[in-house]
Order: sequence, then structure tokens, then C-alpha cells
Amino acid sequence: MENKQKQEIIDSRYLRMARIWAENSYCRRRQVGAIIVKDSMIISDGYNGTPSGFENICEDENGLTRPYVLHAEANAITKLARSSNSGQGATLYVTASPCLECAKLIIQSGIRRVVYNELYRVTDGVELLQRAGVQCDLIENIDTNA
Repeated sequence: MENKQKQEIIDSRYLRMARIWAENSYCRRRQVGAIIVKDSMIISDGYNGTPSGFENICEDENGLTRPYVLHAEANAITKLARSSNSGQGATLYVTASPCLECAKLIIQSGIRRVVYNELYRVTDGVELLQRAGVQCDLIENIDTNA
């Protein structure tokens, strides 16, 4: 098996894990999961939700996302910051492409590659990541049998 094909299988597996991790989110509008991998090890994970100590209600009475809800990428990166691990050179697997604010955190954390399986309607986050030299890979069709 060639390296490219092997990497595609690995990417598919980690994206499936991120999708499963998203199921932990209490958000009704959209559940997003993220996994940070370095040297073939998961070093952090996250899903979108409210900050620690807040009730797990992500939307207001009008169905709009509350402004203090953290994105999956931000949760994974802040969890990483509290650990002894470094994001330098890591890969972030996330179910939806990062927003602009999360892109800034990704750049600052040293993550070098972002793999996602859904392009969000606003693409300024991906554009900023690419401008910063972070490799961005969209993998839409996740092989559920890999």
C-alpha cells in the first residue's frame, strides 16, 4: 500500500472518531467534534459546547447559538494548553471547517495540518489557515469500513 493511500485511510479513521466525539455535544443546531493527533497519538479532543460550569444549553429561546458557546477546535486547543503536550506540528481533525476565530487559535498553537469533512458556508477560516501555511484537506466521503 502506498503512503498516500495509507494516509487517506488514517485520515478517514480520525475523521470518523471526530464525528463520534461530536455526539457528546449538547448543541441542537450543529454538533462538531475535533481530535488533535501528533506522532500517531491523540493528544487532545473537543466538541462544541458551553464553558465549564455553564448549563449545557447551546441555543437561546429563538434557536440561535449563544455567544459564549465554544467551538470544538477551541475546546481541543484549550484542553491541549492545559496539558503537557504541544500542538507544534500536529494535525487537527474536525467535522466542519474552522471559522476565523478558531483558525487564529490553530495557527498560534502550531498545528500544521487541518483535515475536515464538511466545508462550512463561511470560508474565511480556511483561507486564513492557508495564508499561514497550514495544510487544509477536505475529505468529504468518509469510508465507514476503513
